[in-house]
Parts: sequence; C-alpha cells; structure tokens
Amino acid sequence: MTVEYSLADAEHLPYVRHGLLDVHLDVHTQSGPSDAENHFEARLQTAAAHPGWTTAIGYQAGRAVGYCHGFSLPADTDWWSNVIVPLPEYVTRESGRRTAVLSEIVVRKPWRGTGVAAQLHDIWLSLRPEERVTLLVDSTIGGGALQRVCEKWGYRSVANHRAPGDPTVYTAMIRPVHRP
Repeated sequence: MTVEYSLADAEHLPYVRHGLLDVHLDVHTQSGPSDAENHFEARLQTAAAHPGWTTAIGYQAGRAVGYCHGFSLPADTDWWSNVIVPLPEYVTRESGRRTAVLSEIVVRKPWRGTGVAAQLHDIWLSLRPEERVTLLVDSTIGGGALQRVCEKWGYRSVANHRAPGDPTVYTAMIRPVHRP
C-alpha cells in the first residue's frame, strides 16, 4: 500500500488533530493517553497559533502514519536567544518571512526507514515561502543518527541551543527551503 500525503494549516487543525495525536501517542507513550496527550495538545496549540503554521501528514489506508509541522519565525522572535554562543546578527535577524521552524517530525515505527519522513519533510517544505528553515536536534538520539539524517537532508549545524530550564543541549541547524 502506498502512503498518501496531505497538507493542512491552522484553520484545518480541528480536522487533522486526532491523526496527529494518534501518531504522537503511538510513538511517544507506551501506556496510552495520559499527561502525554495534554502536553502534546498544549504544544500543538502553541505551535499552531504562530503565523504560517502548517502540517504535512502521511496516511495509509486512512490511518495517519506520520506528520511534521512548523511555522514562520516572527520578526520579534526570541528563537536565537537560547544559543549558547551568540551568533552574528546576520544569522539571527528575522523579518517574519525569512525563516521557517520545523517543530516536529514523527513517524510510526513500521514506516521508519521507508522514506516517509523524507517525503513529509519535502512536502511540508514545498509550500513554505521562507528562504530558510531551522530545526533543533538532540544529537544524542540514536547515537547521532537523527542529526546525520538532517545533514543528509541538507541541514548544517550553526550553534548549540538550550532552552531555560531544559537540561538538553540541542544542535540548531539551518538549510535553504529550496535547495538548488
């Protein structure tokens, strides 16, 4: 069976929320809905409230098998304020149309390694109007495998990033939205 893909924006979130939540709970919890559901709902609502929020979702036989989502960085963002070593202004300057943030990409286990994640990523990027996209990677995941996948997709590390109160140091990565 083939995976079919669709895109949605914040206006259509009520129609796709259940599929996103179903995938999230399948991947991130072993015991079913609980605080994980509430935490995900809060994060999803926060992300979807940002300008330019969109999601790409993969379905097989009507069941969501993976998704990715993100939004546009506003001109007054504090996104770059949590980098450990400050970056030059030409890297951190935002206009509200310069940078998209890939917030999350999640694929159910049976579909990992099949190209679904790459397809979701490419479909999500295909309609982004920004010139570049950024994401944060926990480079300890899979012994660095996740970061290597991002590098294969064209992302390059620009800084280490740590949010207040979060002990995890992430790698901030950037790539052009549309590669030559």
